Amino acid sequence: MNNGDGKVPLAARGLTKAHGRTEALRGASVELGAGEILAVTGASGSGKSTLLHCLAGIVRPDAGEVTYAGERLDRLPERRLSELRRSDFGVVFQFGQLIPELTALDNVALPLMLAGTSRGEARARAGEWLERFGVRGQGELRPGEMSGGQAQRTALARALVTGPRIVFADEPTGALDSLATEQVMTSLTHTARETHTAVLLITHDAQVAAYADRDIRMTDGVVAAAGVTA
Repeated sequence: MNNGDGKVPLAARGLTKAHGRTEALRGASVELGAGEILAVTGASGSGKSTLLHCLAGIVRPDAGEVTYAGERLDRLPERRLSELRRSDFGVVFQFGQLIPELTALDNVALPLMLAGTSRGEARARAGEWLERFGVRGQGELRPGEMSGGQAQRTALARALVTGPRIVFADEPTGALDSLATEQVMTSLTHTARETHTAVLLITHDAQVAAYADRDIRMTDGVVAAAGVTA
């Protein structure tokens, strides 16, 4: 859970990863500080999403290491990685990946129920998080009945409801118009700072990257440049 201890919770060194004959990562290294919002930018195919997947423990690098809170993520068994993704990590993808058969409220409550929280308490806490993201009024709607921006804010609420230390956001505004993008990014950054949650933000949009504290740029699977954006 998020404890705001001020330490660097996540670091990667010399990551390599190939998809068939394509080298997605070629010695990439990165650090994410506690409570920091870090944007990873770069052209399509530069390795941004593969880097996120390795850092979140979704895929294992071919070489290099990923450390989180003193543990080598790249060496952990899948059971332990699943535990971390339920407790310490939240993940948001471009299209939200909400469960279409569930209401917004039940989508957000689901991670809590999977962790053993009663349905009543989980739904109550989910409602509080939907309110934080300005979509409490859509709680009984299913994903197909919401706008793209509403669905993505619901996905963010789901990612944060368990109190993670890190949220991994892979092009969370890539399918949204400019107004919805602004609403989603304002909600995400405000909530992350309020809860001292670190965010790794993958984006090709310079305006989205400007919400971050710092940005790094990837080119051909390596970190090519870094800077401060806010």
